[in-house]
Amino acid sequence: MKVLVLPGDGIGPEITAATLDVLTAADGQLGLGLEFDVHDIGLASLAASGTTLPPDVLARVPEAGGTLLGPVSHYDYPPRAEGGINPSAELRTRFELFANVRPCRSRADLTVLRKPMDLVIVRENTEGFYADRSMHAGPGEFMPDPDLALAVRKVSARACARVARAAFALARTRRRKVTVVHKANVLKLSDGLFLREVRAVAEEFPDVVLDEVIADAAAALLVRAPGRFDVLVTTNMFGDILSDEASELSGSLGLGGSINAGDDLCVAQAQHGSAPDLAGRDAANPVSLILSAAMLLDWRGRRDTNPQLVEAAELITRAVDAVLDNPATRTADLGGSLGTAAFAARVADTIVHFGAAR
Repeated sequence: MKVLVLPGDGIGPEITAATLDVLTAADGQLGLGLEFDVHDIGLASLAASGTTLPPDVLARVPEAGGTLLGPVSHYDYPPRAEGGINPSAELRTRFELFANVRPCRSRADLTVLRKPMDLVIVRENTEGFYADRSMHAGPGEFMPDPDLALAVRKVSARACARVARAAFALARTRRRKVTVVHKANVLKLSDGLFLREVRAVAEEFPDVVLDEVIADAAAALLVRAPGRFDVLVTTNMFGDILSDEASELSGSLGLGGSINAGDDLCVAQAQHGSAPDLAGRDAANPVSLILSAAMLLDWRGRRDTNPQLVEAAELITRAVDAVLDNPATRTADLGGSLGTAAFAARVADTIVHFGAAR
């Protein structure tokens, strides 16, 4: 399996290198035949070739078995006309990676929750209020005069239906419950359309229970009653906010894996940003990207009926769990003493240990 590797900005190169060390260890134990095709994007490629996402890199995405995308500092990029393309948004929209899948599972001595959390948020990924993906031409935000800013929210029946179908299919592999999160009480047309499509898809899955919760209530219930949720499906911005909340509640935003999946392609991406203040200090927590890479292997393995890839994903996840279970082998942000590279090395060693015991 060829993996296209795009390290990104800030801490991206460091946590990407850590993730590749872990993937290499899993490959060594299971003979996955992984090949890493590494290319610069972001500020590095902007300096070298005048764009944050070179066309030759973009062309490699559909040719790879999966893509590993490091964090990007797109807030610091110049306008698109000057080469500043947000790689994350571009990959999602260009290749129709419509489902952003973000699991959140609480860890006993890291979570602030009183009750355990084990849920997955499935977020629509290609439209909504995000200005860089709501228009065919031109930005989705504009200012008719210096004191008035307007934004366009795009919600299409097609996008709503396909992300709903992904959520229901996932729920069938878990506890068979989907909660649709919305604000149709005030966004009567756009979220009303989203609700209509989710309800229609629910008819295709009579074995899965559909629950409906307003977004602000969902934010509160994640704190008070996380056990109410199994799979949540929602629109782009609500999903972005709620998944960050859920990850932080469960232990840390740095512990949440994430994939952007379409019908045929998948991109693994950490939930967090590029943290330029930590760049070059060997201080970043690589868990989010490591677990995202494991999710990528699992997605590809299930799609291609490749049990070795699924087993590798499970092996990596077990190894991460084992290392995090020991407070002494955590990264500094979690109260431990390990740096980025040392943490990855400990996970890789644990993979070898688990592999030997198979």
